[in-house]
Amino acid sequence: MSRPDSNRKSSPDFSFEQLLADEGYSHIAGVDEAGRGPWAGAVVAACVVLDADNIPSGLDDSKKLNASRRDQLFDEIMQSCDCGVAIIDEKTIDEINILQATMLAMRKAVEGLSRGADYVLVDGNRVPPLNVDAEALVRGDGRSLSIAAASIVAKVTRDRLMIAADEEYPGYGFARHKGYGTRAHSDALIKLGPCPLHRRSFKPVRALLERQ
Repeated sequence: MSRPDSNRKSSPDFSFEQLLADEGYSHIAGVDEAGRGPWAGAVVAACVVLDADNIPSGLDDSKKLNASRRDQLFDEIMQSCDCGVAIIDEKTIDEINILQATMLAMRKAVEGLSRGADYVLVDGNRVPPLNVDAEALVRGDGRSLSIAAASIVAKVTRDRLMIAADEEYPGYGFARHKGYGTRAHSDALIKLGPCPLHRRSFKPVRALLERQ
């Protein structure tokens, strides 16, 4: 099937979804994740089915939006769309690896839709095991509005988890770096050692544990 060449577009649009609707699909979902790379915390996936007649204005790749705008769009998406969210904790990440944990989160997010989906657009180059038709879109959060919406929901959900974690485990700076491998996080990890949220299978954390 011919697909729109959205790589050249400056912002996502609804062309993928419209093509699929023209083919007879009625519940087209976008899926994205947040938190594959951090040293600490869960990986979060979100799945969103947009209402074609009520798409929130300004949807974009979550990385291109500031925190205030993401929060605003998060509320609009949750109020107007069918959404599924899945959180896979750091212990499971260590047990099955981050790739499998991400695929699991995406699958569970799709399963969390109240009305289900008959086609799923997945950000990236891999499709998780699903019971519906699906395809992967590289840089999909900048190409598909449904995936962009999912990227916002996943990012805001995870950020809020890490802000809460900052209160439970003070000193690591989770509210600032959200568990990513910044210099401040590295310094705190060396000073305080890993906390329960740290991913023991990730190299910087594992290396510190081995030295200890």
